[in-house]
Amino acid sequence: MKTLVIGTGGREHALALALSLDPGVSEVHAAPGNPGIAAVATLHDVDPMDGAAVTALAVGLGIDLVIVGPEAPLVAGVADPLRAAGIAVYGPSAAAAQLEGSKAFSKDVMAAAGVPTAGSRVCATPAEAAAALDELGSPYVVKDDALAAGKGVVVTTDRDEALAHAASCERVVIEEFLDGPEVSLFAVCDGRTAIALPPAQDFKRIFDGGLGANTGGMGSYSPLPWAPPGPADDVLATVVQPTLDEMNRRGAPFVGTLYVGLALTATGPRVIEFNCRFGDPDTQPVLALMTSPLGELLAAAARGDLSSVPAPIFAEGASVTVVMASAGYPESSSKGDVIVGTETLAEETDVDVIHAGTARSDGHLVSAGGRVLAVRAIGSDIADARAKAYEGIASISFPGAQWRRDIAAEPLGVVEGAALLESSDEVAASTVGDITRLDREIS
Repeated sequence: MKTLVIGTGGREHALALALSLDPGVSEVHAAPGNPGIAAVATLHDVDPMDGAAVTALAVGLGIDLVIVGPEAPLVAGVADPLRAAGIAVYGPSAAAAQLEGSKAFSKDVMAAAGVPTAGSRVCATPAEAAAALDELGSPYVVKDDALAAGKGVVVTTDRDEALAHAASCERVVIEEFLDGPEVSLFAVCDGRTAIALPPAQDFKRIFDGGLGANTGGMGSYSPLPWAPPGPADDVLATVVQPTLDEMNRRGAPFVGTLYVGLALTATGPRVIEFNCRFGDPDTQPVLALMTSPLGELLAAAARGDLSSVPAPIFAEGASVTVVMASAGYPESSSKGDVIVGTETLAEETDVDVIHAGTARSDGHLVSAGGRVLAVRAIGSDIADARAKAYEGIASISFPGAQWRRDIAAEPLGVVEGAALLESSDEVAASTVGDITRLDREIS
């Protein structure tokens, strides 16, 4: 089977790595890819947002399966011309990708499907936003309705900050705050049915203790030894299957990964958000533990026939991923900084360097984005995997590098929830200087 991975980031590197280990995959191609993906795939300089160009590439290469990684091409409809050309695509149509492309649409689907989620209001004016904030109360949760690369959400106890974020967006969804640890669950969907992968947990805020701005994700781990047993089956029954049924009723069957962001509240799991693709970096530890063929699973979903393949198999143990970001992230990013030390991990069997925002310049590996790379490790348990990941981080450096030192240290709900409710601007300011220093002290 010839495969083509669309995208440039860490998620796509993790997918390409897993596909390269699948004995049923004869070729791995990527468009446009990155320097890390180049080690396991043939790269093609094609714009992932250009559906016609992607389709021409897939046809020319005789590709059997296209996996679209990022949300932006999916929402733009890159999967549609591929399917029209008769190519199997793992990723939803433009119509189905609106589950991520519009949070208002997603909430409407959840309501129609009876999915447990936060109460919310869709607001298009400052007056509507102010009324919704007063109705739903603090902590305030304000989400840009459109795509925002994981950074369009503000959760705050400061009403003025919440109003300012609402005013900066064309339309927002304001929600009640869901208290409880957050969990990422990925459902592989064939349009009618789904298979759940093991849950992971993602650390969204930039600084230790859940302080600072929201990011696309600064680290993750899987499995979750503290989580209640059987959440995947429950979520399939109460969230995923009703959503698939509702999307079919609307004439937009969902094929691909339905990312379910959950809050494990005192009243049970409730959906925070849907995404229409694998998460980044929370997919990385999940795929690290997968021992069954990824290509076979995704191809069956793309064909609409998940029942034709056995359930995926995962190794014992645990995996932890820690992200290294560039100076200024998430507000800005530094590009062109030379990265050293990645080669020292090339021979490690339990550690991978996952490239996200990297490039080659004058023979050097350099930064090319906000989240530059991640170190992913496998261990006998969370503590072992975490130690290996941070050992890997200590061997890599580039100017201004920043990373969190508390990934997988304890359940995210404890760390991030406490920070939201207890931190102040003064606490955050006093912490920034300690955390952003480029040092080698691993907590």
